[in-house]
Amino acid sequence: MPSAAQSVEYPEIKSIADVPRVRAATIGDQVAISFDGVETSYRELDRYSSQVANGLIAEGVAGGDRIAVLDRNSDRFFQIWLGAAKANAVTVPVNARLAGPEVVFALNDANVRILFIGEVFVDLIAKIKGDLKSVQKIIVIEEDFDDWRATQPDRDPMLPAAPTDVALQMYTSGTTGLPKGVELTNGNFTIAMRAVLPHWGYWTTTDTLLLTMPLFHIGGCGAGLVGLLAGVKIILVRDFIPDRVLSLIEQERITLSFLVPAMIQAFLAEKTIETTDVSSVRRIVYGASPIPLGALQQALKVFTRAGFVQVYGLTETTGVVTVLSPEDHQTATERTLKSCGRAIGDVDLRVVDGMGEPLPPGGVGEIICRTRQNMKGYWNRVDATAATIRDGWLYTGDAGFVDENGLLYIHDRMKDMVVSAGENVYPAEIESVLYSHPDIADIAVIGVPDDKWGEAVKAVIVAKPGREPDAAAIIAYARERLAGYKVPKSIDFVDELPRNPTGKILKREIRAQYWKGRERQVN
Repeated sequence: MPSAAQSVEYPEIKSIADVPRVRAATIGDQVAISFDGVETSYRELDRYSSQVANGLIAEGVAGGDRIAVLDRNSDRFFQIWLGAAKANAVTVPVNARLAGPEVVFALNDANVRILFIGEVFVDLIAKIKGDLKSVQKIIVIEEDFDDWRATQPDRDPMLPAAPTDVALQMYTSGTTGLPKGVELTNGNFTIAMRAVLPHWGYWTTTDTLLLTMPLFHIGGCGAGLVGLLAGVKIILVRDFIPDRVLSLIEQERITLSFLVPAMIQAFLAEKTIETTDVSSVRRIVYGASPIPLGALQQALKVFTRAGFVQVYGLTETTGVVTVLSPEDHQTATERTLKSCGRAIGDVDLRVVDGMGEPLPPGGVGEIICRTRQNMKGYWNRVDATAATIRDGWLYTGDAGFVDENGLLYIHDRMKDMVVSAGENVYPAEIESVLYSHPDIADIAVIGVPDDKWGEAVKAVIVAKPGREPDAAAIIAYARERLAGYKVPKSIDFVDELPRNPTGKILKREIRAQYWKGRERQVN
């Protein structure tokens, strides 16, 4: 087996669309995806994606046009995404947890033409349909998709696709409160996939991958695409239910998984963990948020045969840019286990001060990276793109330091972002919504430590004079207007919020009381 320093080459894979083509030709009869008892072979996946491509073309979708998927995990997602890639169209996965107004914004901003939805979202779409400006056709996956696809020819259109062509547009919120569409290209994905495989344990056609991450996240769809590239059998799970997923690990003899720390912790909390046979698992890749050291040490004892791989990356970097290897996990000190590893592939990693100058080992500053994995840019956000990518370096907004051994440590966040169960939550977006509540005069939203979710969203509120706001009512108000994971889990009321001389709220000062006694300002 080649060393992790060597690259995994798939010269015939030049775009996302090439993945099903190549695998159909090499392992066509092998199961690509197993979902809800239905198995799809690589040859079928190739044929289905060609039918989707022809269907989109027949609907008038041209190269560069946007189509969207709003659904929970489903095997149809990969048929649609790979089919759109064959039509050289751009897939926009919409976060299934978004509220109606948030869905409207994403679809309108992306100028989506064709929208595929799960049946559980029919009522939501019916309520907002009048606000959708560009959507020309809505296809309900459980009701209409298979019949729509079946009427299309299965001959691959073989349209040319350049490395610079955008293949996926994922929405990530920003500190301004408005989501931004991250444009990821064919080249971004083919480079990222080749970069991670040596560090993830050389996935092969004999492996079985548990895929329970949401496919509207880069961690979910990215890991799935890597699995298809490697020719594994993917066991796709619609929803993460810990005891059921544990049973699947035993029944399907799972060898690979990609998880967020909250999922690992949920496994450890299950009573059946001690009796479940998890000996088949040889690699657990985890990331999206830090993991409590105690939980990691416990997981290492439970999954004794698994090599653990911690990863760090962003949607804007097409996922993973650093890896903490299985060897690091086995031999590491407690300090090393708090690291998120070393740069991989062609990634140049730096920590810089406020002037953009590199800091020496141990110096805390903003983490920046230069790599061909970096996004093409933010869709129709020239200024935001220019602020994020400067001279080829992507400014992550995360604060940390690199030690003398090249290990990266996340120290804090330059931005106000909260990471709760792997979801990025931006306080400005929540504050903007809650400011409209009649009882609220001032508000600051922060992340506070939470044993289950890593961080929980908390709102610190100043009431309007003469008002006596009720925390439960405010939370209910937020739930009507925001995705569930963005809704504050708790509310504290104060007389005033600390501000600097220019009037900016001092969130670090607010956070300090909740993070007191902790080494890091992330959990």
